[in-house]
Amino acid sequence: MLARGLGVPFIQSSCSLVSRFQEHSNEYPWAWQPIHVDEFLADRRTGPKAVSVSTLRANAGTIRAFCYYVTDERYGWAAFCSKAFNDVPTQVVFEWNTPRHKTDDAVPSGRRSFTQAELQTFFDTCDDLVDREFAKGSKRWLPLMRDSTAFKVCYAFGLRRRELAMLDYHDFGPNPHVNKYRQYGAVQVRYAKGMAGSGPRRRTVLTVPEFEWVVDVLEHWLSPQGREQFATADRSASLWPSERAGATGIRNFNRTFTTVRELAGLPTELKMHCLRHSYVTHLLEAGYDPMFVQQQVGHAYSSTTALYTSVSADFKQKTIQRMIQQRIVTRDETDARKDT
Repeated sequence: MLARGLGVPFIQSSCSLVSRFQEHSNEYPWAWQPIHVDEFLADRRTGPKAVSVSTLRANAGTIRAFCYYVTDERYGWAAFCSKAFNDVPTQVVFEWNTPRHKTDDAVPSGRRSFTQAELQTFFDTCDDLVDREFAKGSKRWLPLMRDSTAFKVCYAFGLRRRELAMLDYHDFGPNPHVNKYRQYGAVQVRYAKGMAGSGPRRRTVLTVPEFEWVVDVLEHWLSPQGREQFATADRSASLWPSERAGATGIRNFNRTFTTVRELAGLPTELKMHCLRHSYVTHLLEAGYDPMFVQQQVGHAYSSTTALYTSVSADFKQKTIQRMIQQRIVTRDETDARKDT
């Protein structure tokens, strides 16, 4: 796996999964059977911590890859097992005992984008919570302002949670073609999601006119009234310093997001990742080219971007009305030419 260029964390996770499967089957690899896979995956899908279909598919792929390795004649493990144990390992993962890959199940059915009204309610609740804690003289107002700023940056650039948490303040830079955005015309995402365990990728996300308000948000956060008030701000370049460590983690953002969502009275199906869904949806509703949106969010395939899209009913109605109007104009022009 190292020879394939895969990342160490991915390799460790894969080895851990194979060891877990071996413990569950209580058999060595040369004695594995398809029924062991059936039972393992079935147990993963039941209980209070049932995994998603995508996780189940990934688990099956890891076991399949290991079986390909130990059964490949070029590595000699089959011959060794036959000589030492009078048995040989076989492939036990097949199409019929693992989840089929369908793009429709890549996103849970309950997950959706925020509506514009829900977004306004969420961000207003964030700001009100900061003001309330500041008025009480509580020290919590500063971490809450940090998290409120982080949620706005997450939405304005369509970031994943890890991409957001790993940002440094020097990752922002100007867009030479749009001077009005000053030093925040683009952001370099250095820890974007990698492909098949190959480690993080890089991408550049441009500030777009629909979210140009984030420029003022970032300028305020990186002023003496914002980030610099943390005692740990000078210990690292992280955009999100914490009270005691160098940087704030994803779990902290998740906790604050849940708190704000409950205070705002928003549905529980709205997760922090839904801010990224909203970014995609609202750019498409604004008329941006789907390819541009795909590159902004770092999707390898346009079908993945399509899964994130949940355009509003109002947008659909406007589209229908526009198409009807175009048809009427075209028909009138055709009739006029016939009369001429």
